[in-house]
Amino acid sequence: MTADKATSGTQKVSVLTLAAMVVGSIVGGGVFTLPENFGDATGVLGAVIAWSIAGLGMLMLAFVFQSLAVRRPDLDNGIYVYAQAGFGNYAGFNVAWGYWASNVVGNVFYLTFAMASIGAFLPGLGQGNTVPAVLLASAVVWLLHVMISRGVRQATIVNRIVTIAKIVPILVFVVIAAVAFDAGVFGDNLWGGKPHTAESLFDQVKATMLVTTFVFLGVEGASVYSRLAQRREDIGRATVLGFVSTLALFASVTLVSYGVLPRSELAHAEQPSMGVVLKSVVGEWGGTLIDLAVIVSVLGAYLAWTLLNAEVMFMPARTEVMPRALARQSGNGTPIAALVTTSISVQLFLLLVLVIKDALNFMLKLDTALALVPYLLVAAYAFKLTLTGQTYESADAGRRRRDRAVAVLAISYAIFLLYAAGTRYLLLSCLIYAPGTLLYLRARRERGQPGLSRPELLGCVLLWSAAAVAAVFLATGALQL
Repeated sequence: MTADKATSGTQKVSVLTLAAMVVGSIVGGGVFTLPENFGDATGVLGAVIAWSIAGLGMLMLAFVFQSLAVRRPDLDNGIYVYAQAGFGNYAGFNVAWGYWASNVVGNVFYLTFAMASIGAFLPGLGQGNTVPAVLLASAVVWLLHVMISRGVRQATIVNRIVTIAKIVPILVFVVIAAVAFDAGVFGDNLWGGKPHTAESLFDQVKATMLVTTFVFLGVEGASVYSRLAQRREDIGRATVLGFVSTLALFASVTLVSYGVLPRSELAHAEQPSMGVVLKSVVGEWGGTLIDLAVIVSVLGAYLAWTLLNAEVMFMPARTEVMPRALARQSGNGTPIAALVTTSISVQLFLLLVLVIKDALNFMLKLDTALALVPYLLVAAYAFKLTLTGQTYESADAGRRRRDRAVAVLAISYAIFLLYAAGTRYLLLSCLIYAPGTLLYLRARRERGQPGLSRPELLGCVLLWSAAAVAAVFLATGALQL
């Protein structure tokens, strides 16, 4: 099936719908954990620096996606195809595979968080890690699977409605917390009880990096849905609009919390910690409101990410990157084979929740670590274009220099995040990345194409070596889930 035939019958969506997909993808469960995550790691000063770094870094990535959407309008489903165009099929596959795996893990986070919040109303669900919680989460997986299989267009409409429904309680929280803001408490939280040194401040900021990145995952949502856009320019506009809106929201949630409760109380607040902050101001109904908001938000985010993840497997399967079976569509244009694969994988990862001690924190950090390589390679491709001059005219020298600076900043941010992720999550990521090579080799055989080139073989050996180290460390207890 050609790209034209695959997309000719697909209904296009507006820039606002694309922006809603970005916001819907970004605003999930992470925002409701920010008061505790930041309170445990740092004070006001560290939080301001952390959001400044995260905001600048993710904005550079957003600009990268915006630039590539315009400069390479022939490339759809950008999160993998840019790496493929810049660094070959194996790189493109690993970006698609890693990004897909990241989303699967993120969906397990959302479901676990939702079950923990529902546990405030139904006994037996615990922190989302009990057998009843996993059974209920499994029912949600397949209920939403059926909804999405009815058609992408219908699901995106539901996603827009859910996005609005989950933003309102967060705005209510920000307004109420701002009214109750205590300058004295805010001042006491300035350093967060940490030593007043540059080294301490650096460590505090570093400790927040995976959290800030996690809450911004999804900034590329409009790029992934590029085949649904009415105009190519809408992709960049939706990306920047969605990013700026969520940055303002996340920073506001964090900073107003420092003006309500001491850092020591924020650091030990139960999740969703936003509910603890609001409850301290208005009473029990504040906690109930946030619990309900979490349920709506994370289930909405699950819907958005499942939509996106089906696209991530479907589009590469139409080329030489993924096996052809994953390109199968239903009668209404839904990428049904990719959707089934995604739902089954989420179901399998849900079983891990029963054996992992701190499932929410583990899934959050693993999700983020898996997404870092895709972001790095996309930024590297944007940088490569500025070096080769491809897509640039001779009169575009100024624009080319600006795009190069943006790409360098985006690459630097992604490398810093890899450093902040730490050895544990990088090794676990390799353990997930490596087996994907088998799918890639199958896709190559289906098309009668050679497997791995010499540079790709070297990369494959390094990847499998790291995976082997991770497996040995897991077996000996040196590395734990």
